[in-house]
Amino acid sequence: MIDKFRVLDILLSLFLLVILLPLFLVIFIIVKLDTRGPAIFSQKRVGWKNRDFTMYKFRSMKENTQVKSTLTLGDHDKRITPAGKFLRKWKLDELPQLWNVFIGDMSMVGPRPELREFVDYYAKEDMFIFNIRPGITDIASLQFRDESALLGTQEDPRTYYIEEILPAKLVLNKIYIERKSVKNYFRILFSTILSLIKREPFKKKAF
Repeated sequence: MIDKFRVLDILLSLFLLVILLPLFLVIFIIVKLDTRGPAIFSQKRVGWKNRDFTMYKFRSMKENTQVKSTLTLGDHDKRITPAGKFLRKWKLDELPQLWNVFIGDMSMVGPRPELREFVDYYAKEDMFIFNIRPGITDIASLQFRDESALLGTQEDPRTYYIEEILPAKLVLNKIYIERKSVKNYFRILFSTILSLIKREPFKKKAF
């Protein structure tokens, strides 16, 4: 049986990879000129069927500073490069994940893939999240689009993420999985684009 979501993922990711190639090249050059180190950042995340995969981003932090903390603490995080601030604001650092979508590691829409260190905090009933491919965007990404800024206001960002944000994300992920449809797939994609353009509050009741 043909997986219609996989077909959509392949067609959309291939189309975007082709038309955005000039932008990829420009960002690549900017990142290389902005700071030392590789332009592409890779990191192990947990995906479909609870398997690790390598996720790609344009590097937005100084080289080898990710090891200090896996959480980003807003624009005031000293690890973020000048170009990185701009890339993060417009989510351009996420563009290399279109390749992850094309090869089947990810979907255009689905729960954002977590690091294994945070998946270890999942309860048994939370493992439903691995029944579908992780995505570039989802309801939780829209709801917590200013997550790093929020974490930057906390005395203990890691504990706050584990105890407050992570459970809330799982609830939103469950909503998407239960209501997964082509209509909601495109609705979330369009909502993501609009949220970047208009910077308006996200209304999750639409889902």
